[in-house]
Amino acid sequence: MDGPILEVRNLTRAFGGLVAVNDVSFSVARGEIVGLIGPNGAGKTTLFNLLVGLFPPTRGEIRLKGERLEGLKPNRIAARGMTKTFQNVALFMESSVLDNVVTGGLLHDPLPRARERARQVLDRVGLSGIADKRAGELSFPERARVEVARALCTQPKLLLLDEVMAALTPAEMEEVIALVRSLRDEGITFIVVEHHMKAVMKLCERLLVLNFGELIADGAPIEIGRNKRVIEAYLGSAYAQTHDQGVATTEAL
Repeated sequence: MDGPILEVRNLTRAFGGLVAVNDVSFSVARGEIVGLIGPNGAGKTTLFNLLVGLFPPTRGEIRLKGERLEGLKPNRIAARGMTKTFQNVALFMESSVLDNVVTGGLLHDPLPRARERARQVLDRVGLSGIADKRAGELSFPERARVEVARALCTQPKLLLLDEVMAALTPAEMEEVIALVRSLRDEGITFIVVEHHMKAVMKLCERLLVLNFGELIADGAPIEIGRNKRVIEAYLGSAYAQTHDQGVATTEAL
């Protein structure tokens, strides 16, 4: 089907007198890797929660593959092809890595098939060697990968990654970047919330910038790096000076 996989129109969410997401509109094409950036408290996680049905919007529209999502429960939205990872990794700590990932597969499959799919996904993300390990024994980077694996087991068409590269070493970030790119080549579209700007600039083909709940910029990484509103709100003058010297281009990262 032609057209964007995701369309967001005038999306707004208020909590009492606080407007956390304010009249946000954008679309995402199939096969894109889009970054969502902005300062702490900008509304990034709230926007993700709105997209997957954890919060109902105060107003606005969300369309996935042309179908309206407002009012649907998270499991129904996941079944239609959009899910997210959680910034605060929420695994079943007493259960094995395999059993945690199996829970994602149960969205579409009976237990035997979900277990088979979970093993395939763990192999795909490089975690098959710790499939039987208890989740509570994992390092934070390992837990984040398990969270990604569980989301992949729901068979998403659009996957929202919420800071999966937090606390990773540069080498581990490179592995995640390579994994996301290869999954995109297999047909998954991504929106990525991430604070590591070098990783964002290297991974994403387009950036959305939120500030105080408003979308203040939408463009290619090199354009965003030169945007005065974004520099003032988030990137800072040090980034601007580095960018002007020609260092902070996507080729240099």
